Amino acid sequence: MSSGTTVAVPLRMPLFRGERSLRIALVGASGGGKRTLFKAVQATSVYRAVLAGSRDKYDECAVQVGLDEVRLNHLPGPQVLADIEQTRPDMIVQVIDATELERHLALTLELLALRRPMVIALNKMDEAKAQGLYLSSNALARRLGVAVIPTSAARGYGLAQLFRAALDAARKPAPPPQPAREESQAERRQRAASIADSARRPDRDGESRDLRYWLDEMFLSPRWSLVGSALVFAAALFVVLVVSAWLDGVSAARLADWAAGWQPDSTAGVVGRAVADGLIGLVGIAVPYMIPLMLLLVALERSGIMARIAFAVDRAFHGVGLHGAVALPFLMGLGCNVPAISSIARSTRGRERVVASLLVIFVPCSARSAIVLALAGKYLGTLGVLAIFATSMLAIALLGKLLRSRAREPGPGLIPEIPPYAVPAIGPVLRETWLRTQDIVTIVLPLLVAGSVALALLNHFGADALINAALRPLTEVWLGLPVVLGVPILFGVLRKELSLLMLYQALGSFEIERFLGPIQLVTLLMFLTFYLPCISTFAVTLKSAGRKTAFAAVLLSLGVAMAVSGAARFSLLAIQWAAA
Repeated sequence: MSSGTTVAVPLRMPLFRGERSLRIALVGASGGGKRTLFKAVQATSVYRAVLAGSRDKYDECAVQVGLDEVRLNHLPGPQVLADIEQTRPDMIVQVIDATELERHLALTLELLALRRPMVIALNKMDEAKAQGLYLSSNALARRLGVAVIPTSAARGYGLAQLFRAALDAARKPAPPPQPAREESQAERRQRAASIADSARRPDRDGESRDLRYWLDEMFLSPRWSLVGSALVFAAALFVVLVVSAWLDGVSAARLADWAAGWQPDSTAGVVGRAVADGLIGLVGIAVPYMIPLMLLLVALERSGIMARIAFAVDRAFHGVGLHGAVALPFLMGLGCNVPAISSIARSTRGRERVVASLLVIFVPCSARSAIVLALAGKYLGTLGVLAIFATSMLAIALLGKLLRSRAREPGPGLIPEIPPYAVPAIGPVLRETWLRTQDIVTIVLPLLVAGSVALALLNHFGADALINAALRPLTEVWLGLPVVLGVPILFGVLRKELSLLMLYQALGSFEIERFLGPIQLVTLLMFLTFYLPCISTFAVTLKSAGRKTAFAAVLLSLGVAMAVSGAARFSLLAIQWAAA
């Protein structure tokens, strides 16, 4: 969808927001899955309160449902009716175990007698189907007189429909009070059994398990969901490290070899060569790394798989104050941080947008990964490569927790929307890929060309020595590196691969081990890994998240780069001295 397209969204009234947010009590007998449902939609931080007159605690959090906001109370369960009378919610959502319908319906009949707006989540429908139980939610709704929504809280199915039904029920006029009918426990159990029997559908017995079932097992089941997510992550890494490397060799690398023979002496010639280098840099970013990964991720998104991965990793992202919806941008970041930040701007807002934009710059993009693999892979071995990438992941986790702890108020919970599976059509995938990568033409290209020209002119007029001298406190004093590496470190913000090329040029050799020891090499790689990915990332952050966040990203990345690289250097020196 283009940025100029306007979409009309129907507004349902009254609108539940702010002080008028809808208070929903989430209740149910033990084993129904209400705790699982609550965790599936909860905010990144949950408020815990104590029921008056008892030691029982209940959890409460804000949840965003479209334009509406609800306060969701997860009531503990032993004294459901008494807890409802005490908390006095606007709406009741009862979670029922579809595999033990009769037992849960007995509580339903008691809840209906309260004459409050109510919706039922017919939960664990996947387990019921696996046991050969097929239930009609419509039949239950007719017998009970309230909306019954089939759900699978453990897999995210039906939750969006459940909360929309709750909002619809809350907007309806309250039913007129009716005289309460005394009913014994035996009569209630008998009526519950009758209602359960009327909901069973023998005509669905013997249905086979199709491909959708096995895909859900891979991406949504508690047992295998992380394995499925890991496979998608591995596919993204394969594209970045294998497919992209091959494409780079047949595209940007050949263009670079072609331009290598052009060594102009005049100022005009130097500028022309710099413009060509900027254009080659654009090809080197887009063709091998950005477009292939984006095509893969857009196809996964349109197939319905990415929504399932977002649900599977949602609770893991809660640890850094985010929701699973940012899983897609973080995977994009493996290729290039530019489209990742643009995607964050489209899928998040407020504090979550700021936190995600700050954290995604620490996802090792293809350019930084190329430097790590080229240097650490050659001189430090596999363990060295893994240690650098592991440090990056650890930094994201720690920074996320720090940013989360500084938040004044957590963002609301989000209702997962699990779409049906679909075969992605080529046309829409290509159009969506272009929409998500067009920033590279409007933002990245001018910056690459301008930066390349500035660097070339500095070299042409011999300003390298001045830059190296100005950066000496960083390179020689703090990082313990040769002074001549000031220019490669500084101008790595144009594009990280330039750091590697300028490193060779500054040292005058491809044999890095002659000039840098193992500790110096680790220190350099740590700094380049955490330092701001490129000036394009800054520009896109400036556009999508604002000036404050963009400059915070620069300061944060520089501070973390100095802290991590310095800590690595002095720790390794201490170990070396102790061993000596």
